[in-house]
Amino acid sequence: MMLGPREDILPKDDVFMGIAILKSRRSKDPSTQVGACLVDKDGRIIGTGYNGFPRGIPSDALPWDKEGNPEDTKYLYVGHAEENAIYFSDRLRLKGATLYSTLFPCNGCAIPIIQNQIAEVVYLSDKYHDTSSYIASRRMLGFAGIKVRQFQPSREEIVIRF
Repeated sequence: MMLGPREDILPKDDVFMGIAILKSRRSKDPSTQVGACLVDKDGRIIGTGYNGFPRGIPSDALPWDKEGNPEDTKYLYVGHAEENAIYFSDRLRLKGATLYSTLFPCNGCAIPIIQNQIAEVVYLSDKYHDTSSYIASRRMLGFAGIKVRQFQPSREEIVIRF
């Protein structure tokens, strides 16, 4: 009897969102860890990113607080996962790519997504759905014709063992 191919393979969406989730585990942010994975039209990973301070700035040099004077909170200093995935990608292959992100992109991330002609955004969580930044993001992505969809996993978990 001849063997056939395995039938329990992971669908590509599960693989790429899984990579975004793994990448989010690199974030040193104590409250929100976000990861992103960029995939070109041919299904090849061209970039990944997570939220954190810009390259070369020690993780304890700036505040991680969420409240207080703006300059004493993380919001003026942290680069977003989606931005970092774009910055550190194979930029020549961004046109038509798909961005997998563990969090729906904010308005600031929507701009480089649009400018780089990324075709689709697949997100896991939309916990800030009703805030102005995310309303603006959905509006811009819609006007730009970028497909947006929430990730639907094919299974409850993926187990990785070392």
